Amino acid sequence: MQTTADLLVDCLEAEGVERVFGVPGEEIEDLLFSLRESPIRFVPTRHEQGAAFMADVHGRLTGEAGVCCSTLGPGATNLMTGVADAQLDKSPVVAITGQGGRERLHKESHQALDVVDVFEPIVAWNTQIAEPEIAPESVRKAFKLAEYEKPGATHLEFPEDVAASEVDSEPIESRDPVRRPDPDDESAARAARLIAEAERPILLAGNGAVRTRASEHIRAIVDRVGLPVVETYMGKGAISDREPASLMTLDSGPESEAARAIERADCVVAVGYDIAEHDPEGWNSDLTKTIVHVDYEPAEVYRHYNPDVEIVADVGAALEAIDEQLEDEACSLWCGDLHERLLEAVTEPPSEDDPVTVRNALPLLREAMADSDVLVSDVGSHKMAIAQSFPTYEPNTCVISNGLASMGIAVPGALAADLTTDANVVAGTGDGGFLMNAAELETASRLDCSFTTVVFTDDDYGLISEKQEDHRGEHTGTELTNPDLVTFAESFGLEAYRPESWNEIEDAFDEAVPSEELSLIEVRLE
Repeated sequence: MQTTADLLVDCLEAEGVERVFGVPGEEIEDLLFSLRESPIRFVPTRHEQGAAFMADVHGRLTGEAGVCCSTLGPGATNLMTGVADAQLDKSPVVAITGQGGRERLHKESHQALDVVDVFEPIVAWNTQIAEPEIAPESVRKAFKLAEYEKPGATHLEFPEDVAASEVDSEPIESRDPVRRPDPDDESAARAARLIAEAERPILLAGNGAVRTRASEHIRAIVDRVGLPVVETYMGKGAISDREPASLMTLDSGPESEAARAIERADCVVAVGYDIAEHDPEGWNSDLTKTIVHVDYEPAEVYRHYNPDVEIVADVGAALEAIDEQLEDEACSLWCGDLHERLLEAVTEPPSEDDPVTVRNALPLLREAMADSDVLVSDVGSHKMAIAQSFPTYEPNTCVISNGLASMGIAVPGALAADLTTDANVVAGTGDGGFLMNAAELETASRLDCSFTTVVFTDDDYGLISEKQEDHRGEHTGTELTNPDLVTFAESFGLEAYRPESWNEIEDAFDEAVPSEELSLIEVRLE
């Protein structure tokens, strides 16, 4: 007779899970030993937050739920930030937490918290596996809801007495994700009419445009109709930034020229757009724009985002339906002259006398990376530079968290990306975010990963300093000190670089990024 822990692992196998990221604990002992007998690999991480970020980025890049686990109490609460990040970034994740035996949960007990209630506000669904017989249904529902568009995080609590109980049951077979219907003809026709009648229409590609693999449909309509495209930070790569239609992201260009372009637009076709990413008040402050909403869910109710047409359907099918009703070059790429200026500004390499800044370094990093290579950005001032000034040519090759936007995601996220893709992977981070989860370099070394971590150092929580300076003309509470990062990296077995000139920075990028070694490059900002 199998235990419920054995059954749970069989259910994970039925869902196609290959790895579970987590920190071991006493209350998940049965689960760990059941995983040992499974083809699923348990990956011990150095912190539960790192495990959740790994599951988060795995889910975002593959569309299949990443799995993370922890013990009860502090293990579960440590997991929460990464789980919440997945929920707001719309990444499919299933989190599993251990719990003490049910016989002690009615009273105050060591490390015991009501974890299901704690997780309730930050996940799409969660439950306790309170009886052995409900494990198959609970696991199937957790994966179905995590991967259902729009995806997010789900949570299962697994008490240790349930895990050890014997049970006679089988997994529920996994099915293909539920598909949204095609759009109704009337809505598609009305959307096409609004676009054709507009003088300056523009397509706004959000996270959902990349997440739903709708980029090929966006590229098709854009190429034929001449519709300019601006992306949110999480929509980067929806079209190639080499395409004349690309205006990069909402804040790209000197003095945010892309933002001014969308402000001039009279019709915005929002594809897979989440207002949690970017407040629409920034581009529709006067409430005058015609808005076409194309997504898997109805639009959030918000004064500055009140669509004239909502097409709630499969995004790719909706774009095809609109495309069929528009004439060739119907939109005339009305701000195509801006594309060349934007692309030139972000691809021009620095001159010898230019200061070392993140923006100046990005052209050299971009040149060292192939189109299909993946950059995972941490959160901070460098994220703003990457979001606005790093040209992106393929979907899901520039991973930016802009829902919860939690610091510390880059290193564990790059580890997950390295395990997921055959392309080269770069973690771009500041010194603040790097040291939050730098211990996961040991995990990466243990797994024989080969990504490159670029740490931009300025001994400061730079983005907060910038905002304080804007608000008050000075900053406080943001200064940091750092260890010797080269020695730190070498202690984990990494190849480490500290270039001091533009030529040395370029050489370090060119050597480290395509190599098969795990490496770190410290770029000291001026």
